[in-house]
Amino acid sequence: MEDPLPPAPGADACLALDFANTAIALPGGQYVDLLGSPASVNEWLTAHGLAPDHADVQEMCATQLRALREHVRSLIAARVAEAPALPAALDAVNDALTRVPPTDVLRWDDSTGPYRATVCPTNQILDHALATIAASAADLLTGPDAATLTACESTPCNRYLLRHGRRHWCSTRCGDRARAARAYARRTAG
Repeated sequence: MEDPLPPAPGADACLALDFANTAIALPGGQYVDLLGSPASVNEWLTAHGLAPDHADVQEMCATQLRALREHVRSLIAARVAEAPALPAALDAVNDALTRVPPTDVLRWDDSTGPYRATVCPTNQILDHALATIAASAADLLTGPDAATLTACESTPCNRYLLRHGRRHWCSTRCGDRARAARAYARRTAG
């Protein structure tokens, strides 16, 4: 499924932010889930280098990924609102973080020399993807970008972004919608 909006500011550089924004609320009560089917999950994971094209994601795996997304969104929302995090969300992210070995192994290629590589048996592709996303979420929530993390201020948008300058919206589409709503409110109030 194609994303109806361009990536939110910061989503290109932050996997967790892009992941959190795969559930999109649109005007008119429409909802787009970029992880809504096993095929779309496989496409998203492949596009982000987290799974091979032929991973053949099943619904059970897609459900696990969507569940992690809700926990990551919950933690981002808590950070933005400066509220306590839900213990279940922390547990889910920490579980994903600790499910696989935390580091790449050293390999040696006779022609190019040493390099680092992730050991990822086929039956652990999802666990590695979940761990990578969880690590990105932990980095986002504790790193220097955490102070600029904010929610899009356009109703009904539910996406998050890294604020830069005076930007309050995740896309020009949301900004235009917010400005049009303010202009309409001024015209009808007076």
